[in-house]
Amino acid sequence: MKTFDLNLARVFVLLYETGSVTATAETLHVTQPTVSYSLGKLRRHFDDELFRRTGRGLSPTAGARRLYEPLRRALAEIDGTVRQADTFEPKVMAGCFTVALSDLGEATLLPRLLAAARERAPGVSFTVRALDVDDAEQQLRRGDLDAFVATPVLTSHRTVRIPLFHERYVGMVAADHPRIRGDAVTLADLATEHHATVFGPSGHVVPRAVLAAHDLLDRVAVDATRFSMLPYLLEQTDLIAIVPEYVGEVFTASHRVRLVRLPFETEPTEVALYARHESSRTPAQRWLVRFMAEVLGERVSPAQLPPYAVATDRSQPPAPSAGEPGE
Repeated sequence: MKTFDLNLARVFVLLYETGSVTATAETLHVTQPTVSYSLGKLRRHFDDELFRRTGRGLSPTAGARRLYEPLRRALAEIDGTVRQADTFEPKVMAGCFTVALSDLGEATLLPRLLAAARERAPGVSFTVRALDVDDAEQQLRRGDLDAFVATPVLTSHRTVRIPLFHERYVGMVAADHPRIRGDAVTLADLATEHHATVFGPSGHVVPRAVLAAHDLLDRVAVDATRFSMLPYLLEQTDLIAIVPEYVGEVFTASHRVRLVRLPFETEPTEVALYARHESSRTPAQRWLVRFMAEVLGERVSPAQLPPYAVATDRSQPPAPSAGEPGE
């Protein structure tokens, strides 16, 4: 230990979590050559290559994987001891956070997030980017995002997944649908009616998968790019769509649509928050993750939301996409 600088442990943990010399240097506010020099010292100290360069950044060796958890845990304890002097005070401090949401997240979760932020953190603002599930983790690693919300289970040692809530699926039709009158549909109804589905980068694949499982994809009349377009399509047509239940509840509060039970059970989908490891976050990012987990992890009926948190203007189409409790 006489030859081991504690700062080297922090460099190692950040390299492991970000997979990037550049991101590590930016987090530590040092130059890239400084990080590369520290990596060289780490390799000599442990007599291990530790990280290999790949097309997606630095990949840890088996030796690095063994070292990561003990070093991360030790740094977390040290950081926790000194963190009182390194905090973010949301009531008095300003901050701008970049988060990625699907269009469903923008339509249903973003209003809740902003309503809570206006009360608890008046100096905080958000930049919202369209969620691309294939690139979101890389954006998080590069520092382009502070957090993102997604339904697909993404497994990476460089990110933390925080479950928010489970979502089951229901059918949604126009309030005055000419044939579907009750509160449920049969499989024969689904086979007779035409459907509206969505294909895009947000990762919501269950509706189309359900139709495919029942050999009903040939009944799809329109395959849109955004879920937020569905209520506008349905209230003007006799189409049916399969949507997450909470999303459907929000849509029924602002559109002439209603929900119906499906004739089969769908496996609930878990909505989760993704962020960098706590040791890689700034004090402001630590607050953001706790805030988002608390606000979005609580299931709230649209009727319980403040008036300004639920859109009620039916005259305008939705704007183009811009893109748990604790750990």
